[in-house]
Amino acid sequence: MVNKEREIVLALATFPGEEEAAALARQLLAEGLVACVNIVPGVRSLYRWEGAVQDESEVLALMKTHRSLADELVRRVVELHPYDTPAVSVLSPHAVARDYGAWVTGLLRREGER
Repeated sequence: MVNKEREIVLALATFPGEEEAAALARQLLAEGLVACVNIVPGVRSLYRWEGAVQDESEVLALMKTHRSLADELVRRVVELHPYDTPAVSVLSPHAVARDYGAWVTGLLRREGER
């Protein structure tokens, strides 16, 4: 296991549907900001918005990237997301499998590339 330096991170965001999440995932993959995006349907989100409790069906996108790209990834998700205030967070796993970490890193663009 590796990730002691927290180089591989996981970004989470919810979307109104699978197609919106997939469109954003394709764009992020094309830009080299993520190595993989898992789209998990069937998420039920309860939250307070504009003074009322909302109860919505959403999908969850799990985006794998390198910590050096995390800030740009969050910025792009916010720019491209269909919601006015998208819920996007970045988490740092304690450990990832060594080969998996190498695979993620190998698919991402290098810092400073476009």
